[in-house]
Amino acid sequence: MNHILVAFDGSESASRAFEFGLVLAAKFGARLHVLAVVCPREMPEDVETEAMIESAREDYERQLSALQARAAKSGVNAGFAVAIGHPAEQIVHYAETHGVDHIVLGHRGKTLFRRWLIGSTSKQVMHYAHCTTTVVR
Repeated sequence: MNHILVAFDGSESASRAFEFGLVLAAKFGARLHVLAVVCPREMPEDVETEAMIESAREDYERQLSALQARAAKSGVNAGFAVAIGHPAEQIVHYAETHGVDHIVLGHRGKTLFRRWLIGSTSKQVMHYAHCTTTVVR
């Protein structure tokens, strides 16, 4: 196991997934990738969409900086990214393009993005991912 991807949405479940991924990366000497996905609402106004995406991106970047400090403290080589689009598609695409060996997801996402890591997204990732996927409860 050389590359581990944790999908992060700021929820308690995603925090547990991050901790699990951090332990795996430390144990195997793997690089940890943490990805947050901003999922725009359907059919919004362009200005509204841009503002929402920028606000969500800034929020994720603040949250990821705290995780970055935790990863550095544990000695794990980690990279952090924010993508925009459908969560399952972005997670699978990131995993494929970055040589990820293992994807770690939280079981339930936060209410702001209800569909982010709730069942269907997790199922889609497990179905389409080319690598092992772990859903952390």
